[in-house]
Amino acid sequence: MIANRKICVLGLGSMGMGVALSLLERQFEVIGFDINDNAMKNLESAGGVAKSSIRAAVEGCSAVIVLVVNDKQVEEVLFGKEGAVEGLSSGAVVVQSSTVPAAYAKTCGERLLKQGFEMIDAPVSGGAAGARSGNLSIMASGPDSAFEQVADMMEAISGKIHRLGTEHGIGSTVKTVNQLLAGVHIAAAAEAMAFGVRAGANARELYDVISGSAGSSWMWQNRVPHILDEDYTPLSAVDIFVKDLGIVLGTGHELRFPLPLTAAAHQQFLAAASSGFGREDDSAVFKVFQKLSDIKIKEHEQANG
Repeated sequence: MIANRKICVLGLGSMGMGVALSLLERQFEVIGFDINDNAMKNLESAGGVAKSSIRAAVEGCSAVIVLVVNDKQVEEVLFGKEGAVEGLSSGAVVVQSSTVPAAYAKTCGERLLKQGFEMIDAPVSGGAAGARSGNLSIMASGPDSAFEQVADMMEAISGKIHRLGTEHGIGSTVKTVNQLLAGVHIAAAAEAMAFGVRAGANARELYDVISGSAGSSWMWQNRVPHILDEDYTPLSAVDIFVKDLGIVLGTGHELRFPLPLTAAAHQQFLAAASSGFGREDDSAVFKVFQKLSDIKIKEHEQANG
């Protein structure tokens, strides 16, 4: 049971803000920090408290949720100058939910423990919508005592908590596998859609037929509508998969394990990013094929229709 309902969220991007708002709706007191002033103002408008420094934000909180972009940012917010470890209260639990290499997650947990703080390695899946609705899937590993302390908070932001043992790094390992599959599925969906349209299929009919066939996937059903609507408003950006598939490939390199499909998907996301689509929705990987073949989705919605 959590010692108090005062929670700090470090990182108020689409995921962190969604978590913060979800906690506020469930009557938690939320303190937040982000380098983006607009994000801080949005938190305050929703009833949260924004602090001018990380150290000030974590003071008095029972738990700190870290939702930043990468391991470098995790390092800075936890261990940097005026970082969280300088202001954490005794007994506070760090819930590290950023997508980072498993080796870093393990090291991070060990370093925090040496300074007297327990950590849960708890990356999440479900996107900004899942964060906002409190329906995230959490892949978590860490000490039982830490889970007991923050159980209420974790239940408030999740639809499913996967307890994966007490060893830090296991949660991040499972998230790495998830990102491998997610990235490959998105790239494959974009390639398949472009191929079908280029060959003359009606775009929406193609989507409908495949959605009910063996070749479908969750990513096909979720991302192809973005392509059909030509709406690349970022829910999860191309740049995220450049980073996450890079983590997968880096881990494979350390293990001397071949990952040919991941490598191919990573190249597609890199091509999209280098074409100027990095901050667009990850489905914008389709635009790489569109540029190569001059595919016009709206025209092909009418093809054979």
